[in-house]
Amino acid sequence: MRSYDTLTEALNDLKQRGFTTDFNLHTDTIQCSSTGKSLAAHEFEIVEHYRFEGDTDPGDESVVYAIQSTDGILKGTLVSAYGMYSEPISETLIKKLTVHE
Repeated sequence: MRSYDTLTEALNDLKQRGFTTDFNLHTDTIQCSSTGKSLAAHEFEIVEHYRFEGDTDPGDESVVYAIQSTDGILKGTLVSAYGMYSEPISETLIKKLTVHE
């Protein structure tokens, strides 16, 4: 797995490597806001993940996931805060994402 110093560096490199869809967390799916396409936990795989911890600002604590749909059509990234800043999501998504932290 690669190593990145910043979240921006990771996102830029992943985009260059074909992870171009921007995913967002929803209660029980991840969704691309530009296309409206949603994927349930069983419809995607986490290919890579990178954790970033802010030195002085807890708001900088996040994980970037490189995600690919199981049919191989969609590749993108999901950036998620962790700890007290994390979004409310379903238990199924929590289990899927936690395995990779």
